[in-house]
Amino acid sequence: QNKGFSKLFRALSVLSSQFFHCLPVFCLINYVVLVSFTCVSGVLGVSPVEIEQHLEMGRKLLAAGQLAEALSHYHSAVEGDSKNYLTYYKRAAVFLAMGKSKSALPDLTRAIQLKPDFLAARIQRGNILLKQGNTQEAREDFEAVLLRSPDQEEAQNQLHKAEELEELQEEAHKAHHRGDYTTTIQVLDRVIELSPWDPESREMRAECYIRLGEPRKAILDLTPAARLRTDNRAAFLKLSRLLYDLGEHHNSLSEIRECLKLDQDDKECFAHYKQVKKLSKQMDSAEDLISEQRYQEAIDKYESVMRTEPNIPFYTTKAKERICFCLVKTKRLELALDTCSEAHQRDPQNIHILRDRAEAYIQLQDYEKAVEDYQEAREFDQDNQEIREGLERAQKLLKLSRKRDYYKILGVSRSANKQEIIKAYRKLAQQWHPDNFQSETEKKEAEKKFIDIASAKEVLTDPEMRQKFDSGEDPLDPENQQGEGGRGEWPFGFNPFQGGNFHFKFHYN
Repeated sequence: QNKGFSKLFRALSVLSSQFFHCLPVFCLINYVVLVSFTCVSGVLGVSPVEIEQHLEMGRKLLAAGQLAEALSHYHSAVEGDSKNYLTYYKRAAVFLAMGKSKSALPDLTRAIQLKPDFLAARIQRGNILLKQGNTQEAREDFEAVLLRSPDQEEAQNQLHKAEELEELQEEAHKAHHRGDYTTTIQVLDRVIELSPWDPESREMRAECYIRLGEPRKAILDLTPAARLRTDNRAAFLKLSRLLYDLGEHHNSLSEIRECLKLDQDDKECFAHYKQVKKLSKQMDSAEDLISEQRYQEAIDKYESVMRTEPNIPFYTTKAKERICFCLVKTKRLELALDTCSEAHQRDPQNIHILRDRAEAYIQLQDYEKAVEDYQEAREFDQDNQEIREGLERAQKLLKLSRKRDYYKILGVSRSANKQEIIKAYRKLAQQWHPDNFQSETEKKEAEKKFIDIASAKEVLTDPEMRQKFDSGEDPLDPENQQGEGGRGEWPFGFNPFQGGNFHFKFHYN
C-alpha cells in the first residue's frame, strides 16, 4: 500500500508541475492526503465497531417489526464483513420475516459454506426447500443435520415430511396422467399443505379445476403460482384469460400487464392485452354514459361491446342486461320487453333483469306480470330492499287496477305529460257529458263515466296526487283520506247530477 501511495504521490507531483504550478503547495498536499485517506478507507472497509453497531440496530429493528430498516442495517453489516456466517444467517432471518424466502436461500447457503457444521442454517434451508417442493435437496439438508446430531427432533420430523411429499408427488402425477382429476386434486391438497411455495403443484391443481369446470378455484391457485416463479408469463396469461372469460375484465387487465412487465414483446400476452383493454374501455365508457343518463349512447356502446367480444357469453348477456335497462329508461317498452326477455333466458337468476322487465310491465300497465317478475327476483335475493319495495309497489298497483285505473280511464300511458292528459280529458268529457244522453239509464251511465273522467283528470294533473297513485295508492279512495272527511267519488265534494233538474255548462278547462 505504501508503494502504491508513493507512486500516486510522484504522479501527482508530475501533474502539479504541469497543471497546478499556480496553486499553493499546501492545497496540493491536502488533496493528496484526502485521496490517500479515501483509498485507505476503501481498502480497510467498515470497522468492527461499526459492524457490531449495524448488527445491534438490525436486531432491535427486527424485534420492533421494522423489517425494511432492519434489512438495511444487515446489508451494511454483510458488506462490512463478508466472512461472518452469522451475519448472513441473521439477514436471512429478516428476509424470511418479510416473506422473501427466495432471497433468504442464498444467504443461508453462504452461511453453510462458511460454516458447514452450522446446523440451524441447514434446518432453515431444508424447511424452505421443502416448502418449495424440492424434496431431494431438502432431504440432503435434514440428513446432514442428523448425521451430526442424530437426535435432532425437528430434522427427523421434516425428513419424514420430505419422504411423504415425494410419495404424494408421484401419486398425483400418476392420477393426473390417467385423467383422474378428482383424485389428483385430493392428493395435491396434501402436497400443497406440505409445499405451499411449489408453483408446479398449484398449476397442476389449477389445470384439474379447469377441466372439472371450476375456473374460480383454478384462479385461487394460479394467482400465487404466477408469482412463485421468476418468469411465469404462461401463468399470468392463463390467469388473465380465466378472469376475462368470467367477465372480470379489470382484474384480467391487471394480470396481463404483469406478463408484459416480464417481457413487453411477448406476442401472446400483447395480443390478449389489446383485446382486454379495448373491451374494458368500452364497458367503462358505457357505464359512464348511463350514469350521465345518456341512454342511447350507452346502448350504442354496449352494442359495440357485443361486436368486440361475440364469443364469451358473459359480455353478450351483460350488454343485453344494460341495454334492457336503458330501453326502459327511454320508454321504448315493447323493445325493452324483448331485450329483457332475451337477457333473462341467458341469465335466469339475474335480479336486475327481472327488476327492469317488471318496470317495463308496470309502465305498460301489465301489473300481474310485473308482480310475477318481482316475486321471482325476490326468490333469488330475499334481502334486497329495492326488490322488496318494487314488489310492494307492483302489488299495490295491481290491487288498484282492479278498482279504478286513472290512466286507463283517460286512455293515456303512464308516461303521458300534463298536456296529453288534459287533451284526453277534454275529448272524453265532451263525449260522456250527461246532457248528450236522453234516457235515464244512459244518463246514469254517462254520469258515472263523467265522474271517473273528472277524477282521473284531477289526480293525474296534480303532481302530488299523481305520485301517490303511481306508488299504488288512490288519493281519492275514502280509505286513504285520513282526516280529510272523505270526498266520495266526486272530486269536487258533491255530485251536481244528484237532486233536482239542474243543467250545467262545462267549459272543459
